[in-house]
Amino acid sequence: MRQDGGVERNTSALIVRHAPLRSATAAVLTLHGGQEESRRTARPWQVAALRMHPVLRAAAATAAQDVLLGQVRYRYRGWNDGDPAEDALRALDDLQELTAGAPVVLVGHSMGARAALRAAAHPTVRGVVALAPWCPPEDPVDQLDHVRTVLLHGDRDRVTAYADSVDYVHRARAAGMAAGLVAVRGGDHGMIRRSGDWHRATAEVVTQMLRPDPVADGLAAEACAAEGAVQL
Repeated sequence: MRQDGGVERNTSALIVRHAPLRSATAAVLTLHGGQEESRRTARPWQVAALRMHPVLRAAAATAAQDVLLGQVRYRYRGWNDGDPAEDALRALDDLQELTAGAPVVLVGHSMGARAALRAAAHPTVRGVVALAPWCPPEDPVDQLDHVRTVLLHGDRDRVTAYADSVDYVHRARAAGMAAGLVAVRGGDHGMIRRSGDWHRATAEVVTQMLRPDPVADGLAAEACAAEGAVQL
């Protein structure tokens, strides 16, 4: 692979969209949405995957030049028995070898947000940004220890429940985790309504997560201020 920033490198679970000319000091990985159950092969041209491209571009616009940008490649379209979370962990292993353990921020949408939250247990993960996340009440929060976590959820979401995100953050905070939630007023599940606000807030949170020692409440407050949303 040429280290010129213009070549895509594929491994079993990792797609690199931008590689710095020099060694990467950090990385941002996106995880797209999917279905509850499906063993059909996931493809990069599916709408769920394409939806994350502007999110990654927004993060790239504010990230330092030495930040690697990529995405997780799923085997299947569905969550099934946690397949996307397993894919995310494999991608993180690949990335750890590629970057010698540089810190990573995961940005996931819907099912991909659920996978990102599960994969936060990986030792290289510094932060998770969960967009319109799927957060069933049985999902654990202990893996968020030492990870900065911010959920963004639209109040017009008809696919995943905003109330579940509220509950998830409350459970994480009760367990002593650094977690915050931003409610996107007028935001829908596909992040089409107020898309610019979704992208700007995501970029702001990612940028702050890549800086030394931010806290999740502060990150959520900055995203809230940036887009006129409300914060929990």
